[in-house]
Amino acid sequence: MSTTSGVSAEHWDVWREYYGAGRALTHAFDSRLQADAGISHPEYSVLVVLWSAPHRKLRTGELADALSWEKSRVSHQVTRMVARGLVERTTCETDGRGVWVGLTPEGSRVFLASTRDHTAAIRSWFFDVLTPEELRVIRDVSRRIREQLIADGAAPLPREREAEADDAA
Repeated sequence: MSTTSGVSAEHWDVWREYYGAGRALTHAFDSRLQADAGISHPEYSVLVVLWSAPHRKLRTGELADALSWEKSRVSHQVTRMVARGLVERTTCETDGRGVWVGLTPEGSRVFLASTRDHTAAIRSWFFDVLTPEELRVIRDVSRRIREQLIADGAAPLPREREAEADDAA
């Protein structure tokens, strides 16, 4: 079996299939959200994180961590969403440098209107094509990949694990 940079042809095939499926799935979700709700997949991602947050708002850094995005990407995305009336920025009363990003009533309306169809798409394009055993394998493998990325410093420690580490120190 030939190799490229020490990786077998079979492994490259697995990687291409995995990576291609992930990109195709993201593209399909983005297209469907745009057609059905007039929002992009990144906008939906911000809305779902804020919807789940206490008081429907988070500080910019918390939002970046929850999305695994750079703060600059969050800032640009939030700026576009503020212009569309989906979210608002407010100053943090306890930290003059801090900024809250919160859902507006319009953002809540758009999120709720898009969620039923988006959930149906997730079900149809992901859950329904996998067996229960395959779902467990994907969950377990995804956790191991994330743990390796965290161990290598290539992904941030989730906030709840940061808090545990701080408490232990």
